[in-house]
Amino acid sequence: MPAVHGAAQQPDPATTPLAAQEEAQEEAPVPASDDPDATDGAATAASRVPLAEIRRYVAVYNAIKDAYVDPVDDRELMQSAIEGLLLDLDPHSAYLDKDESESFDEQTSGAYDGIGVELLQQHDRSLKVIAPIDDTPAARAGILAGDTIVAIDGKPIAQVEGMEPLRGAPGSQVTVTIVRDGRDKPFDVTLVRETIKVTSVRSRMLEPGYGYVRISTFQADTGADFQTHVDRLQAQAGGRLRGLVLDLRSNPGGLLTAAVQVADDLLDGGGIVSTRGRIPISDTRFDATPGDRMKGAPVVVLVDAGSASAAEVLAGALRDNDRARVVGSRTFGKGSVQTVLPLDNGDSVKLTTARYYTPSGRSIQASGIVPDTELAPDPALIGTADVPASLTGLSEAILPGHLRGDDEGAEGYKAGSPLPGDQPIAAALAELKKLVARAPAATQVR
Repeated sequence: MPAVHGAAQQPDPATTPLAAQEEAQEEAPVPASDDPDATDGAATAASRVPLAEIRRYVAVYNAIKDAYVDPVDDRELMQSAIEGLLLDLDPHSAYLDKDESESFDEQTSGAYDGIGVELLQQHDRSLKVIAPIDDTPAARAGILAGDTIVAIDGKPIAQVEGMEPLRGAPGSQVTVTIVRDGRDKPFDVTLVRETIKVTSVRSRMLEPGYGYVRISTFQADTGADFQTHVDRLQAQAGGRLRGLVLDLRSNPGGLLTAAVQVADDLLDGGGIVSTRGRIPISDTRFDATPGDRMKGAPVVVLVDAGSASAAEVLAGALRDNDRARVVGSRTFGKGSVQTVLPLDNGDSVKLTTARYYTPSGRSIQASGIVPDTELAPDPALIGTADVPASLTGLSEAILPGHLRGDDEGAEGYKAGSPLPGDQPIAAALAELKKLVARAPAATQVR
């Protein structure tokens, strides 16, 4: 297992498809202290509560209760106020009701009932598609990264209670209304819900000696599955692969620890990732332990604009340690960590508490990972359902209210593009063969 330095953390899924949530790397409320001085500290903190602002809030609350045209339920009004506290912080901080909180636990098992799409709720409550999950109703129906869901079963998103309408019994139908760049009008897509059993790791041999592993998301068993697939490919290659293409395209993230485990399997030492925030529990560093499962054979990592969060952590760790060459397009730039703070009523607050840093000390936030070799979408797919001609600019940096990145606004910044199809795999294989040809004789297999 990788070495961990800093505060203990309990990672949770980075993304939950049906709740339209992003990264929740920790579920660790600040513990109560037995320190006798803790009470004094709490009192000091309480004394900093802006009483004048609290009075202003109460005045507005009372005005709504007394004068709004229709009666307003106290709980609904308070719920709206609480959600408003988090709404303008950044796109990934949110209030989660009990059902949404429980969906995080479902994601770690890789099974849930729904349509299979990773979503981000925007300020206008519409749902931006980060990535459809491989081999799910959403992917088979042609829903694309960059699409925006503006209605569910004919109801505008503003009238929908949470994301629950996307969930439902297997075999039941749901219709989503999509806005897509390059299409003049919104259009409807009807999907049949399934029990989504996400197979996060797939593999095959591209050519004799050259393996291919696709990781579509990071969940609880991804690390172990990665080891199984690599060992199987090694056996097919006669005991040792000449090289490996690791495909992280449209991988929206997931469990940080799963991505760290994969990195550790490919590294013989060095840092993997660190997180830094304002409170000690947010400061953590993961280091690799000795033992490279590939025994030094070259690796190429394939990424695109849909590669986010934990996928970016993995790509950054391998590149910064000179363990892999990154090929594709600029990644999404989701470089922040969210902590899930459980509440007594079963709800939770998901709060951005830290930033990711690659081993070289660079922040991923709003800048992403720039590949060593950049690829463009397959010209044969541009203008088709796979790559609409105007589908550009998919990145964290364009999200309203996003957390500003250390390298944001750098000269020459250009958001990445989705790279569907087999052509990017062929390009990655070509790069891999170049690495194999340049590799020291001791790492080559003939």
